[in-house]
Amino acid sequence: MSSNRDDSPAGGPAFTRVDPNVDIPKMERDILALWRKTDAFAESVRRRPADNEYIFYDGPPFPTGSPHYGNLLAGVLKDVVPRYWTMRGYRVERRFGWDTHGLPIEMEVEKALGISGPRQIAEYGVDRFNEACRVRVEANTENWEVLTERIGRWVDFENAYRTMDRDFMETVWWVFKQLWDKGLVYKDFKVLPYSWGAATPLSNFEANKDYRDVEDPSITVRLEVEEGKGPVETGDHLLIWTTTPWTLPGNLAIAVGGDIEYVRVADDSDRYWIARGRAESVFGPDFEVTGHALGAAMLGVSYRPPFDYFAEESQNGAFHIIESAEVSVSEGTGLVHMAPAYGEADFYALKNAGIGALVDPRHLGDLVGEVAAENDDEGPDVTDDIGGKIAKQHRGENRPGQ
Repeated sequence: MSSNRDDSPAGGPAFTRVDPNVDIPKMERDILALWRKTDAFAESVRRRPADNEYIFYDGPPFPTGSPHYGNLLAGVLKDVVPRYWTMRGYRVERRFGWDTHGLPIEMEVEKALGISGPRQIAEYGVDRFNEACRVRVEANTENWEVLTERIGRWVDFENAYRTMDRDFMETVWWVFKQLWDKGLVYKDFKVLPYSWGAATPLSNFEANKDYRDVEDPSITVRLEVEEGKGPVETGDHLLIWTTTPWTLPGNLAIAVGGDIEYVRVADDSDRYWIARGRAESVFGPDFEVTGHALGAAMLGVSYRPPFDYFAEESQNGAFHIIESAEVSVSEGTGLVHMAPAYGEADFYALKNAGIGALVDPRHLGDLVGEVAAENDDEGPDVTDDIGGKIAKQHRGENRPGQ
């Protein structure tokens, strides 16, 4: 039951009635105008004592085009946290920033100039190219300021920093030196996506910008055992399988599953090791087993690598059978080619096995022409025909573009 009784005091209504026909865009414009008139953001900083600061680190975006939904959502979060600490009485200065390093801005400039790759950049002139990148950075900032204000974020654009500014870069190097002086810097390795076109490692963000569906051949390669162990005899062959044949020059190990059963199959005068669960798919239903072992019993067996470009890495433990939890018998042969310079799982498998061998994929890139000139497209030991089964297949994959 409703009532129109007015409970307001005699002096007037308790509150101003809200017009049900609210013009929200106008309210937004009015609030932004009020903030500009009162210099609300700057005033909120000035009124807090300088000796009671809350430092807010803001990862800057790339200045490429207008902000998208992800940028705006992150911007709201970057506004909420400083506002909270401001209301707690802290002085929270925050300046907008631009991440001008990396490929996004360079790719835009390359496209605009009609050039591609380090060689053409060098021919154009690195200094001229860098200046073109600086100009592009300046051209892409206006939309950001307008939209950032529209979502209500308080941040200083007038004193924005850019990672290409000399004082910013020198500050980063100063911080790094402090870490170095304190003994907090160590050397290690990490597998990253790599662009052969740009001749540089890529961040995950950069790699994700250019994923492509491609079709690569998956191939089976036989590698000869050089020093047998247990049931695996010298002269046997290990049937390895890979969906990335272009990484074979960087092979440093073969992985097996410790609990997977493997069998030695006689095929004419040759002897091949393969996972029992994959033997029929390669040799057909009628194959002769002359030996068997769990993968754990095969660990440490050495083999002759598919290419001898990095044969010296055998001194660092390369070219042995190791164990990896990634191995399965759902496809392939159950013996997996390992190239740690190309895959994170491969890298950690060798590291866990105590193998210190590592080759740089940039050096492998120099071998492409040499390998192609010396061998057929399929390489010297690709088993085209094992027991009447063609070992070369094609498999679709999704990976970063080159």
